[in-house]
Amino acid sequence: MDKPTAEKLTIGLLIAAVFMVGFNFVQLNYAGSYSGGTPTGTNQVSGNSVSASPQAQINKDIIPKGVPKIYGAELGVSYDDVSLSDQARADATIKKLGTLDTKITLQGEELKRYTEIALKISCEYCCGTDSIVFANGQPACGCAHSYAMRGVAKYLIQNHGQEFSDDGILEEMAKWKTLFFPGQISKKAEILGSKGIQLTYTNLASNKYRGIEK
Repeated sequence: MDKPTAEKLTIGLLIAAVFMVGFNFVQLNYAGSYSGGTPTGTNQVSGNSVSASPQAQINKDIIPKGVPKIYGAELGVSYDDVSLSDQARADATIKKLGTLDTKITLQGEELKRYTEIALKISCEYCCGTDSIVFANGQPACGCAHSYAMRGVAKYLIQNHGQEFSDDGILEEMAKWKTLFFPGQISKKAEILGSKGIQLTYTNLASNKYRGIEK
């Protein structure tokens, strides 16, 4: 092989190597954006919906944060109380909300309203029942998560029935359910987002899209 030909071959190999390095760098960055199958980036929870972007940190940003309006201060609870970083605090908060279910007895129109709302949400990641209550308003699931969600609904209907609509009460129940099952709800959020379904807390955690992960 003559010298000019060898030089051309060497230059060609160098160009190919540079191209491969650049390609691998791009691929690694792209893969890193979807670590564990969960998009990363920024995401804003605004009002009743989650504004998702293609690179949203769904597993982090759908998590409710701060003190619930009106009733949070009254009950001394915060969404931030429920996290894997402080299991004792989470358990205490769940128990506090669950106690409301056993202490509050609704009757008449309040019971009817409560039942209609509670029939729209379940604890499927823990219980196999269709909803957290039966058609007569009695508890259908005995796990602590269900007690907590029922407690929130009963408290709001009894004490703030005019300030919270039925959808608003269901949304509050859905927010707490999202805190109880962040991993499962995050996966559901990815699927809903891929189908162009608005990522409201109600869509994420009520029975409306139950089982869509399957």
